[in-house]
Parts: sequence; structure tokens; C-alpha cells
Amino acid sequence: MRRKITMAAAAGALALSLAACGGGGAGSTDSTEGAGDGADKSDITIGVAMPTETSERWIADGNAVKAGLEELGYKVDLQYAGDDIPTQTQQIDQMITSGADVLIIASIDGTALTSQLENAAAQNIPVIAYDRLIRDSENVDFYVTFDNFAVGVAQGTALLRGMGLVDETGAEVAGVTGPFNIELFAGSPDDNNAGFFFEGAMSVLEPYITDGTFVVKSGQTDFDTVATLRWSQEAAQKRMEDLLTSTYSDGSKLAGVLSPFDGISRGIITALQGVGQGPTIEAGLPIVTGQDAEIASVKLIADGVQSSTIFKDTRKLADQSIKVAEAFINAEEPEANDTETYDNGVKVVPSYLLDVDTVFAADITPLLVESEYWTEAEVASGVSD
Repeated sequence: MRRKITMAAAAGALALSLAACGGGGAGSTDSTEGAGDGADKSDITIGVAMPTETSERWIADGNAVKAGLEELGYKVDLQYAGDDIPTQTQQIDQMITSGADVLIIASIDGTALTSQLENAAAQNIPVIAYDRLIRDSENVDFYVTFDNFAVGVAQGTALLRGMGLVDETGAEVAGVTGPFNIELFAGSPDDNNAGFFFEGAMSVLEPYITDGTFVVKSGQTDFDTVATLRWSQEAAQKRMEDLLTSTYSDGSKLAGVLSPFDGISRGIITALQGVGQGPTIEAGLPIVTGQDAEIASVKLIADGVQSSTIFKDTRKLADQSIKVAEAFINAEEPEANDTETYDNGVKVVPSYLLDVDTVFAADITPLLVESEYWTEAEVASGVSD
């Protein structure tokens, strides 16, 4: 028999907002008894839906969530969808049918799960959006992510630093003047995070564009134009190749590229090296940013090819999602540190935001190796064990 997992009634803005809406999200009911009250943890199943196994980052996320939950004694149904929306919707439907008590979902398309979430709500199954906000549904109970606007700010600042305009403290470096040609890439338009990343980065870069220090020679500066569907490395490489042909065939020098993700960065770098730029920054390769500290890109940073990446420690994200799941199981209100920012189009979803770090070559050992995120051998080879 399916257990009814509920959020306990609690004082505060979250509880009041739920009451004002005439009911809670997917995990709320009139009962105050949670599945954790006297239930054997081995009888509780948590469905974990991840978008793809083509990215090291999502493999690490899925494994971390599964291992953490199983260590606590829960059953875990972990599914990867191969970046295919129908596959993910079918997987979530099956999780619900099979008796999942909580759903942790990293969506492929944050607008494509409305019917699945309605079904979860009907079964009183709490839904936790994992790193990617699920949009246009009232049936999202919680959101666990990194501070996505801050990620973008860090990326924009990393581009400035890589190009020598600011130092490691963020202070402007005297005597470095433009104009410098740059190009902009953004993430997938169906991922709510991509907009936050781009807005954060542009909040840093726009003053430099306005005063002429930076010139986006292609003229492509709006999100819809520079977005990269499904965060595709191949699509990024093709767009960079097209930009080089259309905009830089006159011999103009491209100095830097804002990239929101390491896979996109590698596509950009491949295109640049393909026309003879580089092969390293020291040899003339433009500065390219990144995100996720994927091991292939960490090696490129160590080798002086990619300039930087943003490190989002997925172990912390996994740990926080587990804490939220346990709170729902035990009929408790999960801890939120943001109840204002993440409006999914229907409601503001209570959220827990985690901090990030910027990684340049000198930061690889203290931030990635000493924390045991990657080993020295993995950094040297560019391949995870």
C-alpha cells in the first residue's frame, strides 16, 4: 500500500502561502503522519530521475544521490533518460505506478512534466526539483540547486580575470584597455537555469560592452540567439565554426568566449583550434570559461587550454536533496534559504541554494584534488576512474 508522505503543518511564510492557495503541493495532505513514522526505511522507495548519462556531471549526481539514500536504508529507483523528453516522462510515470514515495527530478525540459506532477500530487508524492526548476506546475514541493545567478556572475568575472581585466580579488587591473572582441554562448533554452546563468554573467559583462572595452563582433547578444539546445557540445562547435567564418574571416582577433558549460567549452575550443588558434592560451587561444568541473575540462585547464570552470560540488547538492527527501518522509518542513527567487510561473518554489567556486589552474589541487572530487591521476589523464 502506498504511504502518504506529508509536510507537517508549520508556522512561517511557506506554510501560510500553501494555506492561502487552498492546499499544498504534491506532498501535502490533511494527514500529519509521514511515511517515516514507524515505517521501515527499506519499505520506502525514492525515485530519482536524471536527464542523461552523456555528461560526467549527471552521472556523478545520480550516483551520489543513490549512494546517500541507500546508505540510509532507502530503496532507490535511479533512471537516466538519455536527454529524451518522452523517455523521462515515461520513467517518472513508471516510478509513480511502481509506488515511489518521493520523487527527485532533474528535468530535461522543465515545462514538460505537468501531467506527471499532477499524477504525483494525486498520490500525495512529494516532488523535489533537483538543480533544474520544474516550471508551470503548482505540484513542485521544493527546489534544491546552486545559486544560479551567482554562477553566472562567477562566469562573467572569470572571463574578465582570464583576459586580465581584473585580478583574483575582482579588482580592476590598471592599464588594460580594449577593445577586445568576445562572443557569448548560453545554455539550453528549456532549462530554467540557463537564463539565470546568462543574466548573472551579463550583469558583469554589460558595463564593459557599454563602454567599448568588449565588442561582441557578431552582434549576437540576446539569450535566444546565443542559447545552445540541450547544452550540446556539437551544436556549440558548429555555432563557433559559423561565427569564425561569418565574423572573423577578415583576420579580426577573438579574445574571449563566455561559455556556460564545460561540454560547450570543449566544442568551442575544438572549433577555435580547428582554424589554427592556439593550441593553448599562451599560444594565442582565446579565453574560454566553463562550468561543472568536468574532468576532461579540468585537464584542459591544467594544460593551459581552457581558462576556467565553475565548480558546483554535486556531493553537496546530493546531500541537500537527501535531507529534503528525509524531511518529507518524516512529515517535517524542509529547510529553505530562499523563498522569493524561483517563481516557476505558477508559484514561488521554496528552495535551498548552495555556493560555488571558480577554478583556474592554480585552484585545481586545493579545490578539486584535496576535496577528493578528482584525483591527481584523473586530472593528469582527463578521464574519471
